[in-house]
Amino acid sequence: MNFIWQILHNKSITIPALAWFIAQVIKVLRVMIKYRKFDHTRLFGSGGMPSSHSAFIVSLSTVVGRNLGWDSMQFGMAVAISLIVMYDAAGVRRAAGKQAEVLNKLLFSHDMHFDARLKELLGHSPIEVLFGAALGIALGLWLG
Repeated sequence: MNFIWQILHNKSITIPALAWFIAQVIKVLRVMIKYRKFDHTRLFGSGGMPSSHSAFIVSLSTVVGRNLGWDSMQFGMAVAISLIVMYDAAGVRRAAGKQAEVLNKLLFSHDMHFDARLKELLGHSPIEVLFGAALGIALGLWLG
């Protein structure tokens, strides 16, 4: 039981999880406001505003920096990982989503039979990544 207690009180786990959850809730609320409907899939789906990947990893970096020092090797490694995650979200995964959109148009315009459409909402725009990172920094500084 002590193991579970330690995990639940480890800020490098709980604050990033909270950042991810808040980012996902914001996505659900944005859909509710914009389309006047509840879309529960946004709670676990990728893509959209803000980037929950960025919020998660940047809050972790912030907690590490705040607790171990902004000049620590651990903070430097966390920042490096954060940059990779954010680059991937706005670059590679965004490109994959655009390719899926083109493929869906091509496949379904020629009456090809597939079970489901390819997932198009994969990555993020740079502004979505930036807002996710800002959320992560704010939570990391406030709670870390």
